[in-house]
Amino acid sequence: MLIRGFLALVGVVYVGLGGWCLARPEQTARSVGFELIPGAGVSEYMVVYGGLELAIGLLFLQPLVRPDRLSAMLEACFLIHLCLVLVRSWTLLAIPGIPSFTKSLAMGEWVILLLSAVCLWMHRTTTPPTAPFGGP
Repeated sequence: MLIRGFLALVGVVYVGLGGWCLARPEQTARSVGFELIPGAGVSEYMVVYGGLELAIGLLFLQPLVRPDRLSAMLEACFLIHLCLVLVRSWTLLAIPGIPSFTKSLAMGEWVILLLSAVCLWMHRTTTPPTAPFGGP
């Protein structure tokens, strides 16, 4: 239940961020250092940030209604945040002038990565293994 709650919390955060990006694209883009070009730039930002974050959030909420999806969504959470942390850490070291809001996002990504690693370890040590592809 703890692991499902963690994924649900991360899912709610992503749904909220996706909704914020869709509702206020100019404001959210500015907060992370983007300057949107009217028309195509706004559309692309809304699709990639709003749409993708909304989708990620809904995926992480899946185990609330589909408990059999818990392992897959926990692995997805770990992998997504591992990639985010690796790229974000590289950019923080390589690019000068990163604003404090972006650094706050980096801290959140690190926290989610570490918690998802702990949850993944807990889940794997308490759940019996299953055969791949639903076999016996």
